[in-house]
Amino acid sequence: MPFWGQLSFQEAASPIMTQLIAFHDHAMLVLTLVITIVAYASLALLMNKFSCRYILEAQEIETIWTILPALTLLFLALPSLRLLYLMDEVSQPVVTVKTIGHQWYWSYEYTDFANLEFDSYMIPTEDLQDGQFRLLEVDHRTILPMQTEVRMLITGADVIHSWALPSLGVKADAIPGRLNQLGFLSSRPGVFYGQCSEICGANHSFMPIAVEFVDYTSFSQWVYTQSE
Repeated sequence: MPFWGQLSFQEAASPIMTQLIAFHDHAMLVLTLVITIVAYASLALLMNKFSCRYILEAQEIETIWTILPALTLLFLALPSLRLLYLMDEVSQPVVTVKTIGHQWYWSYEYTDFANLEFDSYMIPTEDLQDGQFRLLEVDHRTILPMQTEVRMLITGADVIHSWALPSLGVKADAIPGRLNQLGFLSSRPGVFYGQCSEICGANHSFMPIAVEFVDYTSFSQWVYTQSE
């Protein structure tokens, strides 16, 4: 979850989010070098009255400031395309969960198990217990096994919502009449929070997401108790 004074991304909890942060750092480095060095060098030369006419008229300079942005875009495009492919890939999921966005709560269906479904509502501020987080806690957390490929099927029941977990680097729109899917896994146990990221009505900010990742034994026991 975010914390007070946070300047960067949330701590990565999945391999995809780790690579997204690395790509962000790579892109910022490339853009900083290009913008800082090229822009300031050009300004310095333009301020020199002896080189001003040469810069404005030289064909070599025209060629450089055409090729350099193209190379910059190439350095950004190749890793971003690779990441886009990895984020869209869903390979051999062990658990499949369907989530439906409503005004204004989420419902979850574990399609691999019979009679395992529930609604997840935000806990009102006045009902919070010590250690719980305002606007993020829910009455029923989504329990999933860690270090296991999970497929999340996402749709909406009324308007467009958006299911997002920043720590895992996943986000997909919940569109009525359409089924989107996400593939992800958590590299460590813990509770990870998200919120609806699509303005969906008056209570848009009151439909949080809380996913708890546990070991596979604990997950099996939870499924057994919920299915009774």
